[in-house]
Amino acid sequence: MTGLDERPAARVVCLDRDGRVLLMHWYDPVDDVEVWEPPGGRLEPGETPLEAARRELTEETGLPGAAVLDRRVEVDRDFRWLGTRFMKRELFYLARFAGARPEVAPGALTEEERAAFRGYVWAEELPEGVEPPELAKVVERLTRDPR
Repeated sequence: MTGLDERPAARVVCLDRDGRVLLMHWYDPVDDVEVWEPPGGRLEPGETPLEAARRELTEETGLPGAAVLDRRVEVDRDFRWLGTRFMKRELFYLARFAGARPEVAPGALTEEERAAFRGYVWAEELPEGVEPPELAKVVERLTRDPR
């Protein structure tokens, strides 16, 4: 382990009209693992979590950040990426899309992200290696009727 990263981050659970979840597919060559996770990333200085979620969604997917709703749940994370351990509480936001499997076109990935990016899927079922492992419960909490 090369260090510990506790910087705040925000993620977006994107659902298409049929309830499929958008997962980004990444490969970590340091730990030789493949990871599937919702789009998102760390907050920039002065940015609110909602602003970060909207920015990250657009950068990583090309989808409109305006689709991100101000509806969130907190998720405690403990994972490794590129030799760094990440222990943090991340905010997961919800975005819904009217179409089936909207086209994803990452346009603003960092050099590190481009090297790790392996594609994406609109998943009907969550694959092995999904992060966070309790993502199904996160989706349930985000989509629960608030009444």
